[in-house]
Amino acid sequence: MPQPTTSTRRTGGVVPVLAFAGIVVAVMQTLLVPVIKDLPALLGTSPSNATWVMTATLLAGAVATPVMGRLGDLAGKRRMLVTSLAVMVVGSLICGLTDQLLVMIAGRVLQGFAMGAIPLGIGLMRDMLPPEKLGSAMALMSSSIGVGGGLALPVAALVAQHANWHALFFGAAGLGVLSILLTLLVVPESPLRARGSFDVPGALGLTLGLVLLLLPLTKGSDWGWGSGTTLGLFGAALLVLLGWGVLELRLKAPLVDLRTSARREVLLTNLASVMVGVAFYAISLVLPQLLQLPSATGHGLGQSMVVAGLCVAPLGLTMMFTAPVYARLSARFGPKVTLILGLLVIAIGYGAGLGLMSAAWQTVVVSVVVGAGIGLAYSSLPALIIGAVDPSETGAANGLNTLMRSIGTSVSSAVIGMVLADTADHVGGVAVPTLHGFRLSFLIATGAVVAGVLLALFLPGRRGPAGQLRAGSEQDAVLARAEEALAAFRGRVVGAQGAPVARARVTLLDRGGRRAGTAVTDAAGRYVLAVPAPGSYILAARAPGHAPRAAAATHSGEDRTVHLDLALEAAEEVAPG
Repeated sequence: MPQPTTSTRRTGGVVPVLAFAGIVVAVMQTLLVPVIKDLPALLGTSPSNATWVMTATLLAGAVATPVMGRLGDLAGKRRMLVTSLAVMVVGSLICGLTDQLLVMIAGRVLQGFAMGAIPLGIGLMRDMLPPEKLGSAMALMSSSIGVGGGLALPVAALVAQHANWHALFFGAAGLGVLSILLTLLVVPESPLRARGSFDVPGALGLTLGLVLLLLPLTKGSDWGWGSGTTLGLFGAALLVLLGWGVLELRLKAPLVDLRTSARREVLLTNLASVMVGVAFYAISLVLPQLLQLPSATGHGLGQSMVVAGLCVAPLGLTMMFTAPVYARLSARFGPKVTLILGLLVIAIGYGAGLGLMSAAWQTVVVSVVVGAGIGLAYSSLPALIIGAVDPSETGAANGLNTLMRSIGTSVSSAVIGMVLADTADHVGGVAVPTLHGFRLSFLIATGAVVAGVLLALFLPGRRGPAGQLRAGSEQDAVLARAEEALAAFRGRVVGAQGAPVARARVTLLDRGGRRAGTAVTDAAGRYVLAVPAPGSYILAARAPGHAPRAAAATHSGEDRTVHLDLALEAAEEVAPG
């Protein structure tokens, strides 16, 4: 009989490869931070126009996350992940070969399009990893945004300080190619597909609405928050997004299921994600400036570009090491508790940062504490989302959640930038950020964290690791939705005298012995396993204290569900040999 270890071997490298893809994508966000002050001179343009090089990536990433998530659900998550990375490589090469502003902006748009890789990676993990590994894997993937940003900053600073700045883009292209090759070699395609078609009008409406919303958020400090342009764009964004929402509610297969997004858990998690995004970007914006300001200002720490990057790097490193800690905490207390704990740790870090601004080592301490909190908070978000949506909706749902984080970073960038500009001292025509501005920025981030805690407190009760639901009415609803949406095997795992076996692992194997899916039974012993294609399969069930059982099964594709119960014998009842 084929053994499940075959599929385990095939998916053994999935987590590091997908996490690496997330880190590569995150590098795009901090790639130009070391040279941001020099961009006007490098591109021969004004400072206002040069900001579009950063804004373009942000806007493209915000649009790409839900679009690529939905395309992944429909056409295959690995296929769209490779597509996202390929687009990023093309954008990196374009940027590496030009000094023209408009061409550079076009290349940065293509780079930002790769942000869709984060929800796609989370969706792939959900589809193919066993439940006991899923919690820590999703935590690592979710934290990869911070990990990549934190690790890339000192490396990018070193390259920018000792080589031509275009080398940054060629390095990014090389990382993208490596990630594509690893994905093709190691990551299998998910068998799960959502039903329906791609919502082109919804994608266009969302794109326009987000551009109209994020544009004034990122440029409001330049245009003036009360200017006609800023207020007009906000008003236009409101009208477009309202119209888009009405359209989505009328479609059978919308880009974003707003009814699902309106569920209490999904809505509150997405709003909390905005607050985490605000907190994450605030420290990334404040500490590098504080470290690089000349000591002659009285509060600057006078560090080089490379040293400043090294002092902020622990932010990403701590997020990476927090992922396994999150898995253990979530297994015991649930992702809601870990989200609240992470937000409280962030608040402690920012509170300490208000007084720890006089030495470089102090910024390292702040980076470590805030990074630990953000790692816990980011790791909790996908588990909360996945636990509230159908398996076929995970790509789009996590794409929307990643979008919320992008909006949070956009708001943080705009507000913190405005605060630092308004509180700056002007010396010889140069604006110098003040200590008061830095502290006020930390207070704003702390306020966002407090709002996030209040939102998290209203989330529903405890869930198990990796979004596995407890028994009850919600589990019934998930099983019913799975039956309705997917071609599947369905049944119960029972023990002696027909008693249900909870937390039994049921594995679906194809004729070649490859794993096609895994499910864990609920308290009533029930399981549902999606079928990738009609054909012959083997269902293998395992549970502690019971002997394993396997049964042949065939799905014709004509009926959506095929019922098959599996009876397990107690281990002590099995004859030896």
